[in-house]
Amino acid sequence: MSEIKVNKISPRTACGTTTLGDSGDSFVIPSGVTITNNGTQTGFGRTGTVDWQTGSIKTSTFTAVNGEGYFVDTSSGAVTVNLPAGSAGAIVAFSDYTRTFGTNNLTINPNGSEKIGGVADDAILDINGQAITLVYVDGTEGWINIQNAEDTETGVTPAFVTATGGTITTVCTNFKVHTFTGPGTFTVTCAGNARGSNTVSYMVIAGGGASGVNGGGGGAGGFREGKASTCSYTASPLDAGSGLPVTAQAYPITVGGGGSGNPNSPTPGRPGDNGSNSIFSTITSTGGGGGDGYGAGGAGAQGGSGGGGGAGSSGGSGNTPPVSPAQGTNGAAGGADTGPSYAGGGGGGATVAGSVGSPPVGGGAGGAGATTSINSTPTARAGGGGGGAWDSKPGGAGGSGGGGAGNPAGNNPGTAGTTNTGGGGGGPGSATQGDLGPAGVNGGSGIVIIRYKFQ
Repeated sequence: MSEIKVNKISPRTACGTTTLGDSGDSFVIPSGVTITNNGTQTGFGRTGTVDWQTGSIKTSTFTAVNGEGYFVDTSSGAVTVNLPAGSAGAIVAFSDYTRTFGTNNLTINPNGSEKIGGVADDAILDINGQAITLVYVDGTEGWINIQNAEDTETGVTPAFVTATGGTITTVCTNFKVHTFTGPGTFTVTCAGNARGSNTVSYMVIAGGGASGVNGGGGGAGGFREGKASTCSYTASPLDAGSGLPVTAQAYPITVGGGGSGNPNSPTPGRPGDNGSNSIFSTITSTGGGGGDGYGAGGAGAQGGSGGGGGAGSSGGSGNTPPVSPAQGTNGAAGGADTGPSYAGGGGGGATVAGSVGSPPVGGGAGGAGATTSINSTPTARAGGGGGGAWDSKPGGAGGSGGGGAGNPAGNNPGTAGTTNTGGGGGGPGSATQGDLGPAGVNGGSGIVIIRYKFQ
């Protein structure tokens, strides 16, 4: 087989066929030479490829040019492309630049009365990652699709988080929820990818603080939440604005217990114990502060939310140590240390601080918790415990979200914080100033919930 090198081809005016060599010979065209099909010859024209216009991403209506391919960005809205006039062998192509054709479509207009696939109407690309190549054949069928693909820009198939651990439920069709009411392990076996899911939403609540003897209500356990962009639920006001990325590994889960209430002996007016921390990955929620007891000479303890003070003492600080958004609020001070009535302050809740004790009225109310639908059901958690009172005055109401109420009027214990809410314990009270009264009550244990898109 020989090779024919041509440096110049002289114009010919006569009709006929020019034979360049034997079958199989190659024909080398010098740089800068252009060969143009006059529209009647066969064997010339395009070979099924386009020149992709990488420097001109299309974001609004445009007209395609024969021989060009376009990346189309519909992330801000739908786009329409007008095809060029139909001529045999014309070729154009389009690809989803931002993988958003499924949300904002690309409409392909065939140019007047021309057809696409034999139909005189628009074509709609409505699949994320879709790419298409069209060749104009003739007036009967018009533009014919010769190549259609999805995800051609990366070649990556969507992958989703897969995990085990806790109590697993499926919610809202496409989401898994792992609930831990005690210690466990969240084991990720597939970390997914950005095309599917690779982050998880979380809610981590610590154990609530216990109430003080004849004193303040316990502070709620710290409440922390982060909602992944792939999740679709109504988060609490404490949402951090993003979930946690995960990798294929085991994540130990710590669920904090509620603080313990102490008896009123051998030392009267003992404060309640703090709740314990809950932990998932890099997220730690701090246990709620214990309420101060009457005559203990201190203050409500600091913690995720602060414990309420006893009569004559201040409330504890919440969001300690500080995080953003804040994991809780302050406990309130108790009423004045004057008889015959005494009243403890309410423990802080996740979103509302405790209320100050009022001797003529009774113990202060616990602060309200926060509500999230991470498990598909709107649920309030991390309410503060109500303060206790003496002299037959009623204790304060428990905060919404598992906060225990202070004592009913008389010599009665308060109500413990609700299990797995992180609620603070309610303050006990005594019928008279001289009565030692019942013991403080426990805070509620914490909880950890993890949610992610699995398909």
